[in-house]
Amino acid sequence: MRVTVVGASGNAGSALLRALVQEPWVTHVHGVARRVPSEEVRRLATTWQTLDVGARGTWVGDRMVHAQLTKALTGSDAVVHLAWQIQPNRDRDRLRATNVEGTHRVLAAAARAGVGQVVVASSVGAYSPVADDVLHDESHATGGTRTSHYAVDKSAQEALLRSFVATHPGITTSWLRPALIFQRPAGAEIVRYFLGHDVLRAALAPHTVPVLPWPRGFRLQAVHADDVAQAYVAALRTRAHGPFNVAAPDVLDGRAIADVLGAIAVCTVPRGLARPAVALAWRARLVATDPGWFDMGAGVPLMSTERARSELGWEPTWSARDTIAEVVAGMRAGEGLGDRGPMRTAEHHHDDGD
Repeated sequence: MRVTVVGASGNAGSALLRALVQEPWVTHVHGVARRVPSEEVRRLATTWQTLDVGARGTWVGDRMVHAQLTKALTGSDAVVHLAWQIQPNRDRDRLRATNVEGTHRVLAAAARAGVGQVVVASSVGAYSPVADDVLHDESHATGGTRTSHYAVDKSAQEALLRSFVATHPGITTSWLRPALIFQRPAGAEIVRYFLGHDVLRAALAPHTVPVLPWPRGFRLQAVHADDVAQAYVAALRTRAHGPFNVAAPDVLDGRAIADVLGAIAVCTVPRGLARPAVALAWRARLVATDPGWFDMGAGVPLMSTERARSELGWEPTWSARDTIAEVVAGMRAGEGLGDRGPMRTAEHHHDDGD
């Protein structure tokens, strides 16, 4: 099988490449990325191509991107679309161009190129908010959180996928909705995306923060990048259809995160106080996380992964707690600061997947 991975050099993309090279039925991996990755990541794919799926410009330029994507996907048996931008979150047009228009371009190119299977990265962020701790399956509404640019774009992406499935029933199409994806090599990337300030990275040192402030009611799911990669491999191997939730089995609260960080206590903060604090820090450019991320975290549903287990045969090998502990170690060590595996800080690269 010839597989093209769009957004092959990011957090999930680099993990997927590591998984694909282990599969004897994968004969060729073509990596597509906005920028050339590190040598370590480049070695994992058979061939590489630089292409920005969210390039903005003239009508002629748009047609050129469509043509380049179609050429890149021609001859592929399957395409995995991972390209996504999280930053700069102050430039909504730029994010939408990559996240929504970029997805539209990849889907259209896959159809034109005659690709038989498409697998796409969605997210838990696509789901509509809830006020419970019930495990929700893939039938839950995907309206997103309206104040979160990430959730709005993921919801729009889901609409594109539904339309694509309806108009191209002959193409096997599936998409994963992962929880927060982490791995140690992504430590510097996570700092840049969500903290964005060296003083906050310094605060991650063990026992630096003895008391962890934690918004009331917040809980989260996470999944290791290698486990997500295995879910993508399983979707390709089984030619799966439709959406699949992907998360480690344990759900983390403030006490669990405090234990990972080495804090001795948790201070529960009312959401009505925590959100304005986040908004103020973002406006002051002390953190990279805008208040929309807080809103999404406050309402995002917990996911059941029963469908992925039963239909894909997928089983996570990492717990959420161990996954968080690993990425925190990478954050403390500045892992990934010196190269592009998965991201090169020196180039101010802000893409989640390419």
